[in-house]
Amino acid sequence: MKLAEALALRSDAARRAEQLRARIVASARYQEGETPAEDAAALLVEAGEVLGELETLIRRINRTNAATHVEGGTLTDALARRDVLRLRHRVVTSAADAAAGEGQRGFRQLRSELKMIPALPVAQLRSQADDLARQLREVDTVIQRTNWEVDLLD
Repeated sequence: MKLAEALALRSDAARRAEQLRARIVASARYQEGETPAEDAAALLVEAGEVLGELETLIRRINRTNAATHVEGGTLTDALARRDVLRLRHRVVTSAADAAAGEGQRGFRQLRSELKMIPALPVAQLRSQADDLARQLREVDTVIQRTNWEVDLLD
């Protein structure tokens, strides 16, 4: 099985566990004289099985990520870099948006109103955000390619 397939299975298992959790909560109590919509105890057992499968997948994925070498380190390193690049991009973009006055009143109605002046260089921040977005795309491409090339470890 390829790493990408395991990632899809992990996503499905996590979604299934959440659905089971919601069904358990909905069926955990019922009114006297009525019958519950579903057997909460059976759902709890099923959720335990799904979560066991999820744990096994996560362990195997993490082991594979740590052992797989890509440009500049392991796949785990690339994932950390991608996460931080996303955060950096969000911070720089938010700073540029705030300095540009997006979401704020951008004009003065009267001469007596105070003029808002940007405290940050908007054009420079936009350029920096573009560079971060490019780096993010490059790292993400390496990660996605690797996910389809690497076999999942046991």
